[in-house]
Amino acid sequence: MLLKFTKMHGAGNDFVMLDGVRQRIQLTPEQLRLLADRHFGVGCDQILLVETARYPDADFRYRIFNADGGEVEQCGNGARCFVRFVHDHGLTHKREIVVETQSGLISPRLEEDGRVAVNMGAPIFEAGRIPFITCLDAVVQPLDAGGETVQITAVSMGNPHAVQVVADVERAPVATQGALIEHHPRFPKRVNAGYMQVLDRGHIKLRVYERGSGETLSCGTGACAAAVAGIRRGLLDERVQVTTRGGVLSIAWAGEGAPVWMTGPAITVFEGEINL
Repeated sequence: MLLKFTKMHGAGNDFVMLDGVRQRIQLTPEQLRLLADRHFGVGCDQILLVETARYPDADFRYRIFNADGGEVEQCGNGARCFVRFVHDHGLTHKREIVVETQSGLISPRLEEDGRVAVNMGAPIFEAGRIPFITCLDAVVQPLDAGGETVQITAVSMGNPHAVQVVADVERAPVATQGALIEHHPRFPKRVNAGYMQVLDRGHIKLRVYERGSGETLSCGTGACAAAVAGIRRGLLDERVQVTTRGGVLSIAWAGEGAPVWMTGPAITVFEGEINL
């Protein structure tokens, strides 16, 4: 099977974009893993599939597959690349679209400066909806990770996140501890592990060990989760600059019940074909 694709990235978080509107695409987990493989395939953190919307109030359906072949609910950096892709490929002429995801509708918008802003919806702190198993009703919760107790804030941005504050993000145990938190039994659907260093009330540094992909250069939903966790803990103001290893994202959240807005780059790297 010959498959056309576009390679894109959002602040270093890289994707293989597939047009499932003009070509019929049904890939097995093995084929998805091959596409994502950086030695034998194209190489990416996630594979993003554009499909025709199933609901009348959406323009497109957005499906996300991690490098391990598993389908997940949401990807913030991918959402920015999504709107850039459908616009550049002539699938729409709208600058703002409504996109259907597993976790609900999102609204990415092309800005005049070339960046993309996305309404990511309101964050979810209710444990059962994240999902996160706990008997405590607290913003900060203890979690055992390999015999060490860490303090995390659990939040969903359409996908689950466990955010902890660290003194130095460069020395954070992302490589060794991230997988332990990802597979922790208190997160039934696994979780993205975020490590946040607060520089001041409007600026953080962030690393994220992503569920199904390992550490990535940037994580859009992770940036949103870290910002809202910091705001809810009283550490940050409502507008936050998030510096990741791949670039800078801007996050804004006005508080309880309000949507989170994320703004950042969406870059096309190259287009090609691969024989699966």
